[in-house]
Amino acid sequence: MEVVILPTAADGGRVVADIVTAVLQGGEPVNLGLATGSSPLLAYRELIRRCRDEGLSFARAAAFLLDEYVGLPAGHPESYRQVIRRELTDHVDIDPGAVHSPDGTRPDLVAAAADYEDALLAAGPIRVQILGIGTNGHLGFNEPGSSLASATRVKTLTRQTRADNARFFDGPHEVPRHVLTQGLGTISRAEHLVLTASGPHKAAAIAAAVEGPLTASCPASVLQLHPHATVVVDEAAAGRLANAEFYREIHEHKPAGQGY
Repeated sequence: MEVVILPTAADGGRVVADIVTAVLQGGEPVNLGLATGSSPLLAYRELIRRCRDEGLSFARAAAFLLDEYVGLPAGHPESYRQVIRRELTDHVDIDPGAVHSPDGTRPDLVAAAADYEDALLAAGPIRVQILGIGTNGHLGFNEPGSSLASATRVKTLTRQTRADNARFFDGPHEVPRHVLTQGLGTISRAEHLVLTASGPHKAAAIAAAVEGPLTASCPASVLQLHPHATVVVDEAAAGRLANAEFYREIHEHKPAGQGY
């Protein structure tokens, strides 16, 4: 796992955008895994700017969302399909038909989860999976206690997660209790996991994920098993990392030409 500590969240957004840009410019069709929420917003804004100002293209990309609320009607502004349109895909040249998400409106949620897992398998590997992290260490909507080998499934949100997400709704009572989420095993099939976080409220979760034990109690610790995982944080989110100086030294002295 490479831990990249940068002065500001904006610096982190540019590094995440650099990673996505590199695969988009490779000349081949590419599958991207997209997270929603506040953590990747600055990276998405930078990618939009590069499309507008520098000719970056998503035309050969397909995108797969990590998760979706259950029960929000189609077109609800806080459904993640609508959020990702608003934050990224409506502003770049990706084919709208190439943006995929779990279907939280289906009556048979178990079948909806299985169908999304099958769609991910059929599409081939995700080249870059962008991830945020919850204050309780959740990844996607895999709450503490989730199997590290789990597949896409229905999950119940904790009180903490619903409280954290209440800022997007008119209070915690409006946040759905259930979601469809890619499992930790599903997420781990991606070729490159890129977790980004900023702010002191994420510091404990980042420390547990990076330096704590590998445990279902901190789902994001599954990154420790992955052969290509990059954690991009600002100084505030790095505030509880015991080995922060080591990570800074390693990043400063990366071999010339070595990317992320």
